[in-house]
Amino acid sequence: MLAGIQRVVDPTQITAVVNTADDEIFYGLHVAPDLDTITYTLGGAVHPDQGWGRQGETFAVLDELTELGEDTWFALGDKDIALHLIRNDALARGQTLTEATAQIARRFDIDVRLLPMTDDRVRTVLDVEVDGHITTMAMQTWFVRHRHQPRVHRVRFDGADVATPAPHVLESIERADRIVVCPSNPYVSIDPILSLPAIEQALRRRRDDVVAVSPLVGAAAVKGPAADMMMALDGEVSNRVVGARYTPWCSRLVIDIRDAHDAPAVEKLGMRCDVTETLMSSPRAAAELAAVVLETGG
Repeated sequence: MLAGIQRVVDPTQITAVVNTADDEIFYGLHVAPDLDTITYTLGGAVHPDQGWGRQGETFAVLDELTELGEDTWFALGDKDIALHLIRNDALARGQTLTEATAQIARRFDIDVRLLPMTDDRVRTVLDVEVDGHITTMAMQTWFVRHRHQPRVHRVRFDGADVATPAPHVLESIERADRIVVCPSNPYVSIDPILSLPAIEQALRRRRDDVVAVSPLVGAAAVKGPAADMMMALDGEVSNRVVGARYTPWCSRLVIDIRDAHDAPAVEKLGMRCDVTETLMSSPRAAAELAAVVLETGG
């Protein structure tokens, strides 16, 4: 979505506030999955088929770790590790995550301003069901190691109550002409950002200028566990659920043409509901969706 937006808007005028509650330490390295994927995508380095990770990636370090007996369930490629080393070095020298992120973005020639949601530690933690018992898992353990199969009963964000938004986050929300919530998982991609009270309050103040794109296409998630989580946590998979979660701080929801029947239910929530093709099957399709979302007239 962000790649599509920068095709219709001057990238230097775009700020992206990114979820960091998925961040984890692996082998002493600070890994930031969402920031890294956006960096690779905007920097033209993302794996073209996966939509995450690096193109032309190799795994010599991971293979050696496996050979040495390490449990390498989280696959870090060699190029990935190089980026994490740069981030770790910056953090070790006293830079904030915001500063380290800006440094990395410059190295990838990215004009969009990338901001972590916070420089503090916020952690997505899930209560999930395994063999009939409820257990607690960190986000990456559930998502990667267990392939997001255990049923989710609860999601919480440890540290959010004491964390503060990163520098420029609130200012960006307050000054934005339009605020776009991309079609990501509401529970583990959007909610972590909103778990910082100051950010949600800022969005509520700008509600009339907030537009969200639903992550559903044909009553299913394009990828990932969003639909399964929606059924487990909200009892149905529909844009009515998305709208109900978003309506306190969002005035407009864009849904896919395959889900046009959901529009009346969304509108009953007090939201404007626009119906269009939201499946971004190509850069052109992403740009066309961005034009609809931003109402630029293409």
